Amino acid sequence: MTRFLSRISFITLAILIAAPAFAADGFELIGNSPRQKALGGADLADSKDAMSMSFNPAGIVGLERGFQLGVTAVLPERGYNAQGAPLVVAPGDVRSGRPIFPSPNGAYVQPIDAESAWGVVSYGTGGINTAYDAGHIKPPIYTQTPFGPVLVSPSFGGPYGGGFAGMDLQQQFISGVYARKFGNLSIGFAPTIGVQMLNVQGLKLLAPLSQNPSAVTDKGYDWAVGVGVRVGAQYSLAPNLRVAVAGSTPVFMTPFSSYAGLVADHGRLDAPAHVMAGVAYDVNDDVTVMADWKHIFYSAVGALGNPSFPLLPGSFGAFGGAGFGIRDTDSEAFGVEWRATHDLTLRAGYHHSSLPFGSQDVTLDLLAPGVTEHHISGGFNYKLTSNSSFDAAFVYGFKNSVSGFERVPFTLINLPPPINMSIPVMPTINPNARITTWLRGLEFSVGYNYKFDVGDASLIPSHF
Repeated sequence: MTRFLSRISFITLAILIAAPAFAADGFELIGNSPRQKALGGADLADSKDAMSMSFNPAGIVGLERGFQLGVTAVLPERGYNAQGAPLVVAPGDVRSGRPIFPSPNGAYVQPIDAESAWGVVSYGTGGINTAYDAGHIKPPIYTQTPFGPVLVSPSFGGPYGGGFAGMDLQQQFISGVYARKFGNLSIGFAPTIGVQMLNVQGLKLLAPLSQNPSAVTDKGYDWAVGVGVRVGAQYSLAPNLRVAVAGSTPVFMTPFSSYAGLVADHGRLDAPAHVMAGVAYDVNDDVTVMADWKHIFYSAVGALGNPSFPLLPGSFGAFGGAGFGIRDTDSEAFGVEWRATHDLTLRAGYHHSSLPFGSQDVTLDLLAPGVTEHHISGGFNYKLTSNSSFDAAFVYGFKNSVSGFERVPFTLINLPPPINMSIPVMPTINPNARITTWLRGLEFSVGYNYKFDVGDASLIPSHF
């Protein structure tokens, strides 16, 4: 079985290409599995399958031995609109490319005895992705002097004047899980390994604002790895009523050395900590309703939570340097599951999240426009055989936007002879340009679930 699990984990990591810009809570998705997504992310207190331990590691006690494999297709639409006379970004209606991303997940659970179980789960919580082509051009900026026009900011095309521009942050996590039951209380513990990939392009004109200008942009993909811990508890108040809490430390990552001049704290981008609480109530034998709350501590990660402006020389990459201004987010999720027949289960959900950033950070955050607030979801589980079943789900994030005046960073105006001097222009607001960044999206998720027969210790299923 160890070899079997190792293969699953290796395959999941090998297809680490999940970088969805469509997210719910900042840049995190509302769920990791088809069931979680269909319920709007509200299954914390109602663990029914192996992937549930990606939310609450306590929920696997009592589950049968089995595994799950799934994939989500994320279809985001995102972009920005710059009206007036912008100085930092390209004007007009600019939309991001790369319209689809796959995001894999997998899990395995193994009962130890009637009171304990262990498992392993691999999942991608989300990410950041934008891809703005070089066809939308930030024009060069000149200023008029007694000696004629003087170039203030050149342009090589693209939204920020540095050609094709965008950010691609990819994440995947693997957790080993142990859970034990004490009467009506179950407690779970999950050491977690995280892997991240980052690629940033088109920001060369911002390099003079870095403490390490050679490590700002166009360096290809860089890797970071890290560790953290998740814990959870589930308690049965009554046969039909359960409550749960869960939380995680940050996943403490190694720095992105190739982008140490852009990412704050010399390239350190930890995955943020979070806390969750939930309740599940069985209305009858066929219907369960659920509600969850989640808080994500984005502001505690400097690269994410530090303000994006003002931008001065040395702002990027420094300890305490410029970030994205992402605030802590709170979200509420509501789901209902109806076991309509012996073979068919129907699900529906709603998810709301607070906005992760405000108008003061929109100039830089058009690289990461995770601003959806309202989501609806639905899906089903169909039992194929006594051992296997199929899951499907969709999530729709309604279009939302954040708008604000453009923020102009520090710059130098180099006057020509006979003056031969540089005049600093301090960071300011450009009242002549307004930027609106927006996002909406759709997800489709499918999964396969398998439960081994009682007493079946085979490595690979002998029948389906």
